[in-house]
Amino acid sequence: MAEPSTSTPPLTVIRPQQGWADLGLGELWAYRELLAMLAWRDLAVRYKQTALGVLWVVLQPLALTAVFSLALGRIAASPADPAPYPLLVLAGLLPWLLISRGLLDGGTSLSANQRLLGKVYFPRAVLPAAAVIAALADTLIATALALAATCVWGHPPGLAALLLAPLVALTLLLALGVGWWASALDGRWRDVRHAIPFLAQLWFFASPIAYPLRVVGDGWTWLYALNPLTGLAEAWRWCLLGAPAPAPALLAGTVATALLVALSGLLVFRRWERDLADTL
Repeated sequence: MAEPSTSTPPLTVIRPQQGWADLGLGELWAYRELLAMLAWRDLAVRYKQTALGVLWVVLQPLALTAVFSLALGRIAASPADPAPYPLLVLAGLLPWLLISRGLLDGGTSLSANQRLLGKVYFPRAVLPAAAVIAALADTLIATALALAATCVWGHPPGLAALLLAPLVALTLLLALGVGWWASALDGRWRDVRHAIPFLAQLWFFASPIAYPLRVVGDGWTWLYALNPLTGLAEAWRWCLLGAPAPAPALLAGTVATALLVALSGLLVFRRWERDLADTL
């Protein structure tokens, strides 16, 4: 009769990293398959048992464009604009669709997956990132709609459309940073989740999305330049509609802000995630 094995299973010790290694980019990459799986799950759950399904991705920007065209079209439109006002609104909405989902869905991703957090180890930063990646799929579909609309309206994109891919990547970077910041704050203070929808509305109307930047006036341009959505909205209109290119300083500031928000958001999230299991 064989004797029972007395060997013990290997012990795995997970230690928090320190310094800039605390960003855990390598660990996030190692869990990329989990990230893709969670993003797909978020997409499936979002449109499950809906009559229109993925058509909501198309209807939402179209409905918003129609509402703002009726409400603000006569005030904000100008013959000097490079494209009809509805196209200006639609192009400005595209970066907002991704960033707002990073703020709303990414901000509540930890509380929405609270049961999963206590079952198995994985980098918690995957959860807000998965919410943003799921929103990226919606944004890409809406972008294809916008490209088709520009052609139908007689304003096909020019050579600047070749820069659409890096522009999407820049928007994604800012959305990830916003998602990490919002989820870290929500995990630490429960009041944040109630403030996020209000902050999202405030950010929307403080950004030149439903109106072009020219209506702001020169006296306020410097203040709008501090908002990364200003540079993104103007850049999306440039790529899709042939609008004037954003000022180099505005575009450089947008890139720098996106990098700062993403890196600081991930760093703060990684530092605070050690206590999230107790605060959620």
